[in-house]
Amino acid sequence: MNKLIASLKKETLLLFSDKIGLSMLFLMPVLLVFIITIIQDSAYKMVNENKVSLLVSNQDSGELGNKLILLMNKSGLFNLEQVNASTPTALKETLLAKNKLTALFIPQQFSLQLTQKAAQISQTMTYELGLREIKPIALTLSETNLTFYHDPILQENYSYSITNVIASFLNGIENELLINTIYTEVGIENSPETIKQQILSNKIGINQIAATNSAKMAQPNSTQHNVPAWTIFAMFFMVVSLGSNIVKERLNGSFLRLKTMPTNYLHILSAKMIIYMLVAFLQFALIFSIGMVVFPFINLPQLVLPSSIVAVIFTIFCCSLAAVSYALMIGALAKTQEQSNGFGAISIIIFAALGGIWVPTFVMPNYLQLISNFSPMHWCLEGFYILFLKDGSWTALFPVFGFLLLFSALCQTTTYIKLKIEKII
Repeated sequence: MNKLIASLKKETLLLFSDKIGLSMLFLMPVLLVFIITIIQDSAYKMVNENKVSLLVSNQDSGELGNKLILLMNKSGLFNLEQVNASTPTALKETLLAKNKLTALFIPQQFSLQLTQKAAQISQTMTYELGLREIKPIALTLSETNLTFYHDPILQENYSYSITNVIASFLNGIENELLINTIYTEVGIENSPETIKQQILSNKIGINQIAATNSAKMAQPNSTQHNVPAWTIFAMFFMVVSLGSNIVKERLNGSFLRLKTMPTNYLHILSAKMIIYMLVAFLQFALIFSIGMVVFPFINLPQLVLPSSIVAVIFTIFCCSLAAVSYALMIGALAKTQEQSNGFGAISIIIFAALGGIWVPTFVMPNYLQLISNFSPMHWCLEGFYILFLKDGSWTALFPVFGFLLLFSALCQTTTYIKLKIEKII
């Protein structure tokens, strides 16, 4: 025990002597979480809160084009700017010249084509119901589509969302026009307003509810997603510091000097593990505190801790153990500091990409989702998602703990075997 305590003191002094390395262990994750969360929160607000800036060229000779614009204005979802572009190409050029993101072109025959379409449908319906004696002549109606332009930098799913909203307004106009035409076809000049409103408003809503195990859990937001995810990413980067430290000791003759002393290198490794795991705990404590205290002051969602703090602590323990064990393995296997730094950093980036830190795993191809199960970051992130987004139970966390402990054991076993072969321990 005395030898372990002495090793702990030595490793602590070594860690704190490297001021730049120590500051990077804390400054980098703080900056990373701030930057990514602010960017992600801006993206959420762009989709969910901000109005969509839309150029509109209405060339319709009837009334339905203006009606569509009125509905879009009333919705509060759009910030419309009407321009006089006589053709879709002219509207595209205006879009590029004004450096806008989206534009909508309403053609000249828009009202006429919708009216003809509604008339043909109503005549067919009344004939099939026996309310019309003469079978209507099937007309071939030309399609007069709206044209929607978007800047190439706009993501495809965002463009689809905008067009789906516009299509819903267009669908309402078509339904109302069809109802009026049917009433006219059966000889009723003015359709009863109450019936028409009931038909148009007879829609089933969809309640959007996050499936958490507790009603007290915060709704998923940029903070709940990004603070744990990017803290994990930054924590695993201790492979650069710890791995290169081990390689340096192997190359500068420290191991040979240790053999002449009444101690064992296992004590040194144990001390390194304990010190760097404490650093990982401090990283989590610092960033979680910032998410809880500082984020609300800069208009970011506040980080809400799950109900079981013990589960959070044990999850951090398993994640930090996996990160430190991997760093020890890289330090033991690498022959030079350049190998340790290069391979360690690149492997962490690959783990992050496969583990869902950058892109959610559910959008990946099936074979990549299978491969992601071998990334320790995937299981670290899964554990924090279970806690922070679902308020899950210990039972749900058992697979997470099982993989991370198994991964740590494999890394430490590999480290021990490598150092044993080199007769260092």
